[in-house]
Amino acid sequence: MTLEEIRARGPGRFINRELSWLAFNRRVLEESANPAHPLLERLRFLSISGSNLDEFFMVRVAGLKGQQLQHIDDLSADGMTPTQQLDAIAANVDTLVADQQAMCDLIDAALDEAGVSVVTRSELSDEDRAYLAARFDTEILPVLTPQAIDSAHPFPFVPNGGFGLIFNLWNAAAKEQVIELLMIPPTLPRFIALPSEPDRTRFIAIESLVREFFGRLFPGFEKHSAGSFRLLRDSDLEVEEEAEDLVLTFRSAIKRRRRGRVIRLEFSNDTPEALANLVHDGVEAEHALISESARFIGIADLAHIVAADRPELKFAPFSPRFPERIKDYDGDCFAAIRAKDIIVHHPYETFDVVVSFLRQAAADPDVVAIKQTLYRAGRQSQIIEALAAAAEAGKSVTAVVELKARFDEEQNLLWASRLERAGVQVVYGFVDMKTHAKVSMVVRREEGGMRTYCHFGTGNYHPDTSRLYTDLSFFTASQAAARDAGKLFNLVTGYVEPEGLELLTLSPKGLRASILELIDNEIANAKAGKPSAIWAKMNSLLDPEVIDRLYLASQAGVSIVLIVRGICSLRPGIEGLSENIRVKSIVGRFLEHSRIFAFANGERLPHRNAKVFICSADWMPRNFDRRVEAMVPLANPTVHAQVLDQVMIANLIDNEQSWVLDGEGNYERMTIKKKRFNLHEYFMTNPSLSGRGAALAGKQVPKLKLTERG
Repeated sequence: MTLEEIRARGPGRFINRELSWLAFNRRVLEESANPAHPLLERLRFLSISGSNLDEFFMVRVAGLKGQQLQHIDDLSADGMTPTQQLDAIAANVDTLVADQQAMCDLIDAALDEAGVSVVTRSELSDEDRAYLAARFDTEILPVLTPQAIDSAHPFPFVPNGGFGLIFNLWNAAAKEQVIELLMIPPTLPRFIALPSEPDRTRFIAIESLVREFFGRLFPGFEKHSAGSFRLLRDSDLEVEEEAEDLVLTFRSAIKRRRRGRVIRLEFSNDTPEALANLVHDGVEAEHALISESARFIGIADLAHIVAADRPELKFAPFSPRFPERIKDYDGDCFAAIRAKDIIVHHPYETFDVVVSFLRQAAADPDVVAIKQTLYRAGRQSQIIEALAAAAEAGKSVTAVVELKARFDEEQNLLWASRLERAGVQVVYGFVDMKTHAKVSMVVRREEGGMRTYCHFGTGNYHPDTSRLYTDLSFFTASQAAARDAGKLFNLVTGYVEPEGLELLTLSPKGLRASILELIDNEIANAKAGKPSAIWAKMNSLLDPEVIDRLYLASQAGVSIVLIVRGICSLRPGIEGLSENIRVKSIVGRFLEHSRIFAFANGERLPHRNAKVFICSADWMPRNFDRRVEAMVPLANPTVHAQVLDQVMIANLIDNEQSWVLDGEGNYERMTIKKKRFNLHEYFMTNPSLSGRGAALAGKQVPKLKLTERG
């Protein structure tokens, strides 16, 4: 089969991107039903499914709605118009939301039996009411602002994410009907904790509390009816390509986002139709998708209950290890890296090693320069402070701060200001591309001349997410890698096209071409009768060119296993197209985030001669064409073995948290046939190869085998 014949099969060879994403969120929701997880962790998965769906509406649905309203009928890769996709999304979301509500009821009942409950007003005791009255009067009432809705008081603006109550009241003194709107400020918690006993943790929802003390807020008024609502707005930022000042442009765009088109409007099921219509018209939601919740709106807010101090209802605490290799050198990161390349597996090994690397660079008088990319850095960032300290110590520090990191734009503007005040040279990169590569360079004066140490990551320089996301950090003193990293920074800071790259592959210029060439090499090996295989792990697989080439490889006899956590547009297991391709997704305690690509290179995987890479990019058009990304080959034998023989095989043989994709776009949880294997548990209890150093001497590391492929 040729590429032309594959493409002749038409758009049906792809799975729709949006429906694939909803299938991923369905897998997240299914984890909330997993009896192997503690109850509050199940609630966490439920809340994550809610926050995921919120972002999906604010970005993906909003984009499709915009195309529909502008009469743009561009077809998706699978051949659907925006309107067709919106119709399919609406039907899918209706089912998903209903299942979220049903799961909310199930978990609520189970938590109540376990001693964690959200109480109703009727369940409050006199002591509870006295306690809540005091808190209401001092902490809540002062920040609430009821707003009358009438001819003199038009419906006010409701910001993105706004949650409010709407009342139909009777003013006895004036003998007239009054409509009152009460927005709940985001500074107030959605759930208020009640005094708890040792075996009982109780909360009350803020909306129930307001209704309980209605008389304090509206003295002299009689309540006829009431309801609650929540809305989401279009939150995708649009930046003009001719923007002269990127910082000012983004500050203006962020303000516009707060006022974007209403894309989703939710009502509690006790909201009367007349009040719902009033809100609908008041927020100008004529183009919103309206849903009615049977019980609870704002599923994402359940995360507040997850924070309850009930450790017996959560995963057992886990303390990540600090790499022994660096301890062998008394904590000297540079000495350890100079001796041999190191790879660190987060979150099983602590992100503190990356912070230590930069802190040591800041304090070391022999360090002359630091260059750093920053995509997402979190709200409490030790990375930012280390860079600031280095600049304040007189070192040359350059930080590439990406302003287009969705929903982190404001935080990144704040960090940019902090760094500039410290003397860091802050660069914002391109207007029309994101700098998504995770790279750090430290230039140090040593005996014999300057030496550069590099860190390449698959994840962000974000201390918080590093405890939840599985990622890889690669440290090297390779001067070829350093020269390539320097060219990457010159591309972003000075638009200098990188030429003569020795190790790295970068997008937007060469990454897709390199991936296609690596696939073609496996095709050639298969046709020559040599072993051929591809193992690839990523978050999303969408690029049509790469998918078609994988189909071609399958037809040539290449064995392909793809571990794709989220969106996957490739249809596996289709006769005459993809019989040799298997796709699985892993959803569990940690968010699988690392990107790893392995190509057999004429050997049987796993093999020391296989080509293995880590990368900041998924196989998506945006990563290949509109982002600065870096793919790094792993040549050091120990590092190569850790990533291929341990990390990849563990992902392949996991059967506890794995789902298998079929050719119709459906996922089915794997059936455990013989022996259970949970890759997250495995890495929590088995130290890595690369980070152990002298601690490895005389000790046996469990060897993973492909006895039961995932």
